[in-house]
Amino acid sequence: MTRDEWESLCDGCGICCLKKTADEETGEIRVTPVSCDFLETVTCRCMVYVDRMLVNPDCIVLSPEKLANIKWLPNTCAYRCLAEGRELKWWHPLISGNPNTVHEAGVSVRDRVVQGSYVHPKEFLEMIRIKLET
Repeated sequence: MTRDEWESLCDGCGICCLKKTADEETGEIRVTPVSCDFLETVTCRCMVYVDRMLVNPDCIVLSPEKLANIKWLPNTCAYRCLAEGRELKWWHPLISGNPNTVHEAGVSVRDRVVQGSYVHPKEFLEMIRIKLET
C-alpha cells in the first residue's frame, strides 16, 4: 500500500486526536472528550497535519506495525477494520464517496468535544470517557 493509499483510509472521525488517560490500577486507556489543540473540531481534521510531529510530539502516527499495540482505536476506525479483516462501513468516504457521511452517521467527534486549550487541567481530570457509538 502506498503512503497516499494508507492516508486515504482515514475517515476523518477525529477520535484518534482525542486526549487519553490511563487508569492507574488497570492500565485501561480512556478516551476523553478533549481534543488535541490542533484538531479543527468542525471538520475533524488536523490543522497542522503535515507538521504535526514537530508541533505536537505526543501525536501518534498510525502505521500497520503500530496497529497491533494500539487498543484504544474505536471499532469503526478504518485502520483497525482492515487490520482485523473487516470491511469499511457504508459511511466511510472511500465507500460513500462523500467526506461528510462520517459526520452524518454520527461517528465523528464533530460537536461532541472541546479543544484541550479550553479545558482547565483540573477539569480535564474530572472529564468522563467519551462514548462514540455507531
